[in-house]
Amino acid sequence: MVCNSFLPSFFFFFFFFFFFFFLFSVPYAVTAARVVPAMYLFGDSLVDVGNNNYLKYSFAKANFPHNGIDFPTKKPTGRFCNGKNAADLLAEKMGLPTIPPYLSMSSKSNKSITQFLNGVNFASGAAKIINDIDPQYPFSIPLEKQVDYYLAVHKDLVQGLGASKAQTHLSKSLFTIVMGSNDMYNYFDSLSKSTPQQYVNLIALTFKEQVKRLYDYGARKFSIVGVGVIGCTPSERNEQTDRKCNEDVNRLSVKYNQALVSMLKSLASKLRGIHYSYFDGYSVMQNFIQKPTAYGFSEVKAACCGLGKLNADAPCLPFTTYCTNRSNHLFWDRTHPTEAAHRILVDYILYGPLQYTFPLNVKKLVAI
Repeated sequence: MVCNSFLPSFFFFFFFFFFFFFLFSVPYAVTAARVVPAMYLFGDSLVDVGNNNYLKYSFAKANFPHNGIDFPTKKPTGRFCNGKNAADLLAEKMGLPTIPPYLSMSSKSNKSITQFLNGVNFASGAAKIINDIDPQYPFSIPLEKQVDYYLAVHKDLVQGLGASKAQTHLSKSLFTIVMGSNDMYNYFDSLSKSTPQQYVNLIALTFKEQVKRLYDYGARKFSIVGVGVIGCTPSERNEQTDRKCNEDVNRLSVKYNQALVSMLKSLASKLRGIHYSYFDGYSVMQNFIQKPTAYGFSEVKAACCGLGKLNADAPCLPFTTYCTNRSNHLFWDRTHPTEAAHRILVDYILYGPLQYTFPLNVKKLVAI
């Protein structure tokens, strides 16, 4: 005979046992604060969170002081920034933990799909859309290779979750791509024989091919960031006798962004179920430079960390100096924004008006 008073206690215990079992045994369960199941990031040094630390031949590393001086750990992590970058801040806004670099995960011997369920960051400093890397001596991870790595993650997700659940997981996740700046610089460094328009069309076409590969393997929601006013970085200004912006680089960036937008519109009309948000980082960055005080900046030409003119004669290295107030600087080093600038840019990506984020912002994109 079972005592009646035992039944409520039994069911109370039964309910909470399975509640907590589910909560802690399913790491990809969406919490109340979580906006998307996961984020998968592709890009260059603007969103690299440490992949290049694992590249033996890479010269593009930031795993030394004074990088990371404002990061929560106060230590350099491989981020080209004084603190958190856009990848970190966007993950926070999505209610996700910090998205780890892929190479830190793939190097583990005891891999499991649980490590991929919050997302993966494939970004690499100095990465380009055009793949011209010697596979024997890779110093960065070009977009094509980053997508190759994603395909390996996709295979693990399908094996672990099953094809249907993996597709649902990925279709609701956010795929972010921040790349193109190094391709713009490369046009002038390589003395390309193609016209500027031919060059940007080639970059946009190559970008399109990789977006289609991601789509074919589950991606449906894309956040695409255009190239900024990279001719106005301290590094580029430092090469001009008048310390003004390099307008050749800026004009090429504008041409590329136009080609990119045209390509995205065409792609969206052909691929069923695809949605994207394009962020016009060029215009917003131009606003920073033209109206700095409106955004809390007092210095938009010189780097915070470096040496010499505009603090751009040298990268941010352990022996260089750095400013005490990083929040009023647009640039941390010769080419990369401060955490303060990243925060404003991410807010525009998420909540920006149609003037800067179209055909919709990321907040509306993830709600689809």
